[in-house]
Amino acid sequence: MEKFISCDWGSSTLRLRVVDAATGTVLAESATGKGIIAVSDLWKKNEINEKERIIFYQSFLTEQIILLEKQLNISLKNYTVIISGMASSNIGMKELSYKKTPFTAHEKELIVHKIESSENFVHTVILISGARTDEDVMRGEETQLIGCLKSDDETDRFFIFPGTHSKHVELEDGMIKDFKTYMTGEFFELLSQKSILLNSVEESPVELNAGNIKRFENGVIDGTHLNILRAAFLVRTNQLFEKLAKQDNYFYLSGLMIGTEIKDLGAVKKQITICSDEKLLQLYKIALSEIGIVNADYVNAGNAVDAGHCKIYKLYGQESA
Repeated sequence: MEKFISCDWGSSTLRLRVVDAATGTVLAESATGKGIIAVSDLWKKNEINEKERIIFYQSFLTEQIILLEKQLNISLKNYTVIISGMASSNIGMKELSYKKTPFTAHEKELIVHKIESSENFVHTVILISGARTDEDVMRGEETQLIGCLKSDDETDRFFIFPGTHSKHVELEDGMIKDFKTYMTGEFFELLSQKSILLNSVEESPVELNAGNIKRFENGVIDGTHLNILRAAFLVRTNQLFEKLAKQDNYFYLSGLMIGTEIKDLGAVKKQITICSDEKLLQLYKIALSEIGIVNADYVNAGNAVDAGHCKIYKLYGQESA
């Protein structure tokens, strides 16, 4: 069985999985809050020499690889590590240039950089860069997109990657021609945790139900029709005038943010695919239905990363194994 280590290193999370390259089966997994931002802050705080930057970042990978070895009770020495996400940014392990659109949505089109194994880190690293347009950038979603595609009949599609900085990617004739970023998750966090709305909302511990779905739908409707600067203050008056409980208001605010993000998608004629976790999938499907889109399909974000990494490994990593 040929295996490699899949690493999704985002701004806030570091996630590693041992993957069977032939089947895509995940054999072990570890995750930590030591995302690129936290590691970059430590690197600067400790005044690590630029020449030792890669070694410093690799030390955090080593910690997680040891955990994986304990799970599997085997040595993972010499396993290739495929890394996508913010590790190739200017605050990451090594900055790589973005791939400029338009380009074919195929693993061979992505910019990658190989870091050979050493005494300090006994794994070859395949680092994947991001993509850019004249106005936008992304790191990580390009690899998820490659993982989402399975056949030639998927060459005309529209992809939504929900998150802190949600991405909308348009695929036409197999080409990534354009994409746009929406700061949906970040604005939600700022408003719910660092604004006057802090005391108007409260995260709900319960699963989606008819009540909070209705509040979310109302938020989506207002997000698609009202000026967001006006609509956001309604969250405060909802609580002040006791129109909504804080937990219901939380879903209303979420609906406002997502409704604002997807308000223009009613004009999209291509099949829409949502690449996310299950929780966000439910919310986005509800939101899309409010603007008349009911046939969006779904790909699990973690599985998309692994599938994209499998393709990269088969193209570049096997020669290092």
